[in-house]
Amino acid sequence: MTANLVTTANRQDVRFPSGGVSCAAWFYPAPSERSPLVILAHGLGATRELRLHAYAERFQAAGFAALVFDYRHYGASEGEPRELLSISKQLDDWRAAIAFGKTLPGVDPARVAIWGSSFGGGHVLTLAAEGLGLAAAVSQVPFSDGLASSLSIPFLTSLRLTLGAIWDLLRAALGLSPHYIRLVGHPGEVALMSAPDCYEGYRQLVAPEVEQSGLWTNRVSARTALAIPFHAPARGAAKITIPILIAVAEQDSIAPAGPTIRAAAKAAKAELRRYPAGHFDYYLAGGFETIVADEVEFLKRVLRNPE
Repeated sequence: MTANLVTTANRQDVRFPSGGVSCAAWFYPAPSERSPLVILAHGLGATRELRLHAYAERFQAAGFAALVFDYRHYGASEGEPRELLSISKQLDDWRAAIAFGKTLPGVDPARVAIWGSSFGGGHVLTLAAEGLGLAAAVSQVPFSDGLASSLSIPFLTSLRLTLGAIWDLLRAALGLSPHYIRLVGHPGEVALMSAPDCYEGYRQLVAPEVEQSGLWTNRVSARTALAIPFHAPARGAAKITIPILIAVAEQDSIAPAGPTIRAAAKAAKAELRRYPAGHFDYYLAGGFETIVADEVEFLKRVLRNPE
């Protein structure tokens, strides 16, 4: 892999082990000792270069340390085959990142928060329910109910995805390379995300040099399409006892807002923020400024120095 394409004097390249391979991460040190840490990871098939640095830099400016990592099989992290999306492996990578983050210099291990967006926001719901010694969490436009998301896909597209997934699993059983499908496509295309606003919304996050470098590729192992309908991070919401900010896009075409709103009602210390826009409207420009300001305010409040 090439070197990271976004550079800053306030960031360090670090790595941590997970599942026998090495995950790549950026560490943004805090300006003072014993500072809170925010750990960030992206959504479905996305890597750090797709605007996560913008959130990390804003958290760092607010006085937090930040750790931004790529999942196994993605970006600058190790793992073969590439673009193999395993929900269980990604959750294990999160657990490894949390354990690693608590050992970083200048970090207060008692004040660690996790931040995830989209599919990563769903992972945050799962991990927050586990506890893991976390102090807080932010779940941004989360994928919370796989069945609800799957039912929004046209029948013919869903059938083609299923057939591709079965073929991919057969190839895996025979020890062959994965069968890939598009991660994001136009309506009617065989892609994990093909709602009308998906292609332009997702692609606006991918700088040309990032795609040319191979740090992001528009493909994913087809078997993921069979796992998604059964993945429901919102089921464990009642077990979440830490403060959690849940940000919902009311016009979300990928992760329907209803299951997430119901999940927020079950979490004891959840703060629900509802935004009148779509899934991809909070990574750039005014939408980004709105949501990151809310996230900073929440994190400052719940991660403040203990009395």
